[in-house]
Amino acid sequence: MKIGIIQQSNGASVEANIQKLADNIRSLAAQGAQLVILQELHNSLYFCQVESTANFALAEPIPGPSTEFFSKIAAECKVVLVTSLFEARAKGLYHNTAVVFESDGSIAGKYRKMHIPDDPAYYEKFYFTPGDIGFRPIKTSVGTLGVQVCWDQWYPEGARLMALRGADLLIYPTAIGWESSDTKEEQERQLGAWQTVQRGHAVANGLHVIAVNRCGHEPDPSGMTNGIQFWGHSFVAGPQGEFVAHLGENEENAIIDIDIERSESVRQWWPFLRDRRIEEYGGITKRYLDEE
Repeated sequence: MKIGIIQQSNGASVEANIQKLADNIRSLAAQGAQLVILQELHNSLYFCQVESTANFALAEPIPGPSTEFFSKIAAECKVVLVTSLFEARAKGLYHNTAVVFESDGSIAGKYRKMHIPDDPAYYEKFYFTPGDIGFRPIKTSVGTLGVQVCWDQWYPEGARLMALRGADLLIYPTAIGWESSDTKEEQERQLGAWQTVQRGHAVANGLHVIAVNRCGHEPDPSGMTNGIQFWGHSFVAGPQGEFVAHLGENEENAIIDIDIERSESVRQWWPFLRDRRIEEYGGITKRYLDEE
């Protein structure tokens, strides 16, 4: 399968950001991409650097204007398309939602982000309600996609549940970067941890992992910090954790050729799913296990 990933920097104009995405999707489709994956909250700047009710104006219903736009692009380019939107579900109820479009433009399914961070410059709990759809992969014409979003990528439980429900790929639209006070050494540790934990999901589940991150500097509207330098470094890892593709820090489109059938071969060599001791894992559903 040919996978297209778009690592993009964003500006203040939503219209300009969306048009750039459309141009990039068309470019990748012309190069043979069958599946195209966009970064987290790709329509706008990463507005969660501040807590402001004005930012709720960016939210849209699903279906809505953005789904209509990306539906037409998916159908025009005949690609399966993974998008990431700020969903206005009901009055006072909002989600960080990935929407997957089939190559005919229909909505194949959606996933609402489950793990919601609340860290300096990542004030997502102010905006997003945790997802209630669960970890359910989305069936498409190119395979069954285990789509999660950003902070979800640090949790092995979600990756495992997607795998156990038949996901062919694990996909993570992402928005993560460095704060200006981070030292070079700290930046390297953060980037290494981010890559390592997701490569671990690939190994543990015998699946390809695709992480698509935004790039570029985005200022803090409050002026309290120097903003976020989104680090890019989107990558594809194979089912043994190997790098199949690894982008740099700047804007880049990439076509990556992967062999989904390789997952089954790896699972036969390394039968982690076979050897799971499911009868002993009951404690995983507890917040913490006190001494018995």
